[in-house]
Amino acid sequence: MKQIHNFNAGPCVLPKEAINATIEHLKDFAGTGMSVIEVSHRSKEWEAVMKETEALWKELLQIPDGYRVLFLGGGASLQFLMVAMNFLEKKAAYLETGVWAKKALKEAKGIGEVVCVASSADTVYNYIPKNYKIPTDVDYFHITTNNTIYGTEIRKDIDSPVPLIADMSSDIMSRPVDVSKYAMIYGGAQKNVGPAGVTFVIVKEDMLGKVTRYLPTMLNYKTHIENDSMFNTPPVFSIMVMNETLKWLKNLGGLEVMNKMNVEKAALLYDEIDRNSMFVGTAEKDSRSIMNVCFVMSEQYKDKEADFLAFAREKNMVGLKGHRSVGGFRASLYNACPKESVLALVACMQEFEKLNK
Repeated sequence: MKQIHNFNAGPCVLPKEAINATIEHLKDFAGTGMSVIEVSHRSKEWEAVMKETEALWKELLQIPDGYRVLFLGGGASLQFLMVAMNFLEKKAAYLETGVWAKKALKEAKGIGEVVCVASSADTVYNYIPKNYKIPTDVDYFHITTNNTIYGTEIRKDIDSPVPLIADMSSDIMSRPVDVSKYAMIYGGAQKNVGPAGVTFVIVKEDMLGKVTRYLPTMLNYKTHIENDSMFNTPPVFSIMVMNETLKWLKNLGGLEVMNKMNVEKAALLYDEIDRNSMFVGTAEKDSRSIMNVCFVMSEQYKDKEADFLAFAREKNMVGLKGHRSVGGFRASLYNACPKESVLALVACMQEFEKLNK
């Protein structure tokens, strides 16, 4: 099989070790003689996987006591609504840093009063707002830590005077996080921790049960806590891949090691973008994402965009086209993206520059 350099934004590259281990589970899960997608989710074998996966989350992120880890369906998009239903009683505050942050804010507005404390929409979300004030009369403050479409990222844990809730869909497990600073962290798995189909939720239990509205059973976090994420049949395949992916991450040395690797990969690519006369980074330098590197052709080479994409495809690079709403290029450097792929992309950009200047 030819080597592919996978820069897709999600679903995206996963560790080969996790994929290969899951293939074996598909053939015969835990010696049951059945595939993991056939076995009962009430079996002792599957319950062991659920417990181990939650334990891996707690170990890798050093999640303190008082928090639960849930594995749900519906993606982060459903969480936009669930967060507001479970936490918004009087008023909530949101930081608008991209499309997904804007969508989360929209869903919350359907539930109650919402204030946008700051937005970077004025320059097409190419920076993370600074010097904003978090109001103290709100039930929670919501942020989106990494913005996949625009390549910006909040890389430090915010000190918030009110409960902090974060959508970490695209940078979870890429660096250490002080979970104690958050009332809740959530996201879709299909970036760093598995395939599409499962959503992770890390929630502080004593934050729940404070709203007075009726909560539909499936939209109540307490339902899933009381049933260990198995109120209904969980997405077993996606959780199985997540389990193997977290084992891979643990075997690498954990989040300190992963963060160092990710910073190094991103620096290689950003250095080339800044050096190469044909390319320009789109995010402000102090807001640049380590996960999603977004760039465009420089002004004098605008007509070369399609040529570069074709050139990169010839060198087995996939997923470099920018999001349809912004164009340009995007290289997603998630945990499982190897340094070799980044070096190959840098070499490709250098060769393209030599051929076209």
